[in-house]
Amino acid sequence: MGTASYTKLVRFLQEELAISSSALQVALKHVEQDPGPLPMVLWQYGLVTLEQLDIIYDWLETAT
Repeated sequence: MGTASYTKLVRFLQEELAISSSALQVALKHVEQDPGPLPMVLWQYGLVTLEQLDIIYDWLETAT
């Protein structure tokens, strides 16, 4: 995922799903230490629900 796409994803998470900046920081720190898809990291750490995870992947599918 390119930098522009990554920025759009973070903006989507904050604006549309109301994911807090602190939750995103936690997830981003984990992604740096153990690379993996950001949406899955958010879900694994309980920062998004399964329904929100579906919304994120739907958005990713249409955004790319």
